[in-house]
Amino acid sequence: MSETVKMHAFQAINAALHEAMEADPKVLVFGEDIADPEGGGVTGATVGLSTKFGGMRVKSTPISEQAIMGAAIGAALAGYKPVAEIMLMNFTTVCMDMIFNHAAKLRFMSGGQSTVPITIRTLTGAGWQTAGQHADHLEGWFAHAAGIKVVAPSNPAEYKGLLLSCIQDPDPCIIIESAGTLFIPADVPVDQGPIPLGVARVVQEGTDVTIVSWSSMVVRSLQALPILAEAGISVELIDLRTVSPWDRETVLASVAKTGRCVVVHEAVRSFGPGAEIAATVNEELFGQLKAPVRRLGAPYSPVPFAKVLEDAFLVSVDEIVAAVTEVASQG
Repeated sequence: MSETVKMHAFQAINAALHEAMEADPKVLVFGEDIADPEGGGVTGATVGLSTKFGGMRVKSTPISEQAIMGAAIGAALAGYKPVAEIMLMNFTTVCMDMIFNHAAKLRFMSGGQSTVPITIRTLTGAGWQTAGQHADHLEGWFAHAAGIKVVAPSNPAEYKGLLLSCIQDPDPCIIIESAGTLFIPADVPVDQGPIPLGVARVVQEGTDVTIVSWSSMVVRSLQALPILAEAGISVELIDLRTVSPWDRETVLASVAKTGRCVVVHEAVRSFGPGAEIAATVNEELFGQLKAPVRRLGAPYSPVPFAKVLEDAFLVSVDEIVAAVTEVASQG
């Protein structure tokens, strides 16, 4: 059995960056306040990097998301592997042109002659009273952009393994660091290596209902499992890990077995990634489904600031239990 060490997700990110930078001098890291004189990042995920690897490889940048992304794309085209931190996911809107029209498309625009191996790290997630301009889950936007991989870890080991894979990938990747996952300690194998992108994890096997989730909602789904088990409902929980490309084969195989599917995500439910998953399951397994696919997500609203409203905005454990129970009663 592999030796493990308990750590938080932000510490796992730090460990992955250390390993990647030690292994490859072409890996660069930059973003707002990430160097040690500025505190090593808003969550401490980059603490120690500038001291160890120097200011030429680890740079705190001005408060300019366009400059950060422009520098990352330019460095990638010059043969480097930049890891660019956009402090909060809502701030990716400031540099969306750089991400969508340049990073994601240069491979296609150049006929495959140019690659853009950048990794975008960005923090988001409701529950911390950071309000409507700081907490949106926008994975659906990026999943809609052909040419960029969208990664959403749920625990420290996944953070380390998926970040290592993002850095090694020849195409741009965005890794979503959800606040609901960053501060929950868990065991991480000391030899944790890269986790392949686009491959889901079956967290728990079951026979009655499949839950498909990722990021912070895997945490809440896990909290719902004992309640559902006590009610006699056998749940298969799938952690998608990568929203784009998503692991259709694992999801379809699971739902073919259970006949029922509930998709749970923190992003707004309307036009969310769950709709793509639900549509695919319906198209591929229509005759085998025992109940309509159910989607749980946030209401069609900006993230509220008031704590009572913010709590209501997020999908709760009780809502997951209720939805799964309802679906399990059908067919």
